[in-house]
Amino acid sequence: MSALTRLSSLSGSVNLWRASALQLRRISTSKKQQETATINPTTAVDETKIKSDIFDPEKNWVSYGFNFHDKEEDRHMMHVVTFMGVTVCLVFGGVALAYRPDDLGRDWAQREAYLELRRREKLGLPPVDPNYIPLDQIWLPTDEELGDTEVVI
Repeated sequence: MSALTRLSSLSGSVNLWRASALQLRRISTSKKQQETATINPTTAVDETKIKSDIFDPEKNWVSYGFNFHDKEEDRHMMHVVTFMGVTVCLVFGGVALAYRPDDLGRDWAQREAYLELRRREKLGLPPVDPNYIPLDQIWLPTDEELGDTEVVI
């Protein structure tokens, strides 16, 4: 119950904050409070020229950056580059990465390990030989050579 009370008080404070923010937005800092934009009626403007400038596709054409003078060539090159970038690079590149051969030899090492385990099982040997390296070939330091060095096993 106390959680509901806290939640309702929190939402009330948020609403108060919103209300104060809206009031702050209505404050005008301009010295000219009654200034409005007006049109000078003495200047005559040809409305047909304005409409033709707005709706003329050649005048308002923005190049994609491939050809700044020919609209059709520019659009064609944009489509070619987009197709090549998406289809060839992303799709075919992803397929090539997914199906590339095993460069690091992980599959080969795992197959060899399974073959070695199977061979050792058939011979009745343990999976890993505890004396993999003969004891006469291992050199260990003496207690005097170790001194106060901590040995963690």
